[in-house]
Amino acid sequence: MESQASVALVVGVTGLTGLSLVQALKQPNCPGGPWKVYGVARRPPPSWFPSSIIDRFITFDAIDSSNTRAKLSPIACQVTHLFWVTFQIRADEEVNTRVNKTMLLNVLTVLKSSASSKLIHVTLQTGTKHYMGPIFDPAHSSQLISHDPPFHENMARLPYPNFYYPLEDLVQSYAPSLTYSVHRSSIIIGASSRSVHNTLLTLAT
Repeated sequence: MESQASVALVVGVTGLTGLSLVQALKQPNCPGGPWKVYGVARRPPPSWFPSSIIDRFITFDAIDSSNTRAKLSPIACQVTHLFWVTFQIRADEEVNTRVNKTMLLNVLTVLKSSASSKLIHVTLQTGTKHYMGPIFDPAHSSQLISHDPPFHENMARLPYPNFYYPLEDLVQSYAPSLTYSVHRSSIIIGASSRSVHNTLLTLAT
């Protein structure tokens, strides 16, 4: 039987980026393919989500380490690529940092703890808040001093709490046992009705 070239775990599969990412991975000419794709979300797939496009839909709460281990352990030794296109937003950036770092750490711990782990790359989606600071946190937003655009990847981190920073540090801590890439998207138009960050909603209004 032909072995699977690449196995993706897309965490946040029903979000703005998730569906488009899965559709791209499932194209017959997608680099690294053929791809087997597992999609992850906290809640069951909504009615509009074409579950048939992925090989398995997995539901769990990544904040819960036991729940994460129970759901991911059966496939942990298969996953070659982790696509992290999810986040949770809380009232302030310190809580954002704790929650989002815990989520990513729980998933990486399961994927890397297997003696037969095949994980070779992590793709991390963050955003331009990397260059602007915690613009949605009332405790900081009124006094932020941001970088001036255009933004460049090598710009120094800002001296404010920002949950993107520890996510990057966490992924980097696994190098060189795996490679990683960070994608700081700005405006995203996606097919998800679950995100208030969908620019399409603003344009439609």
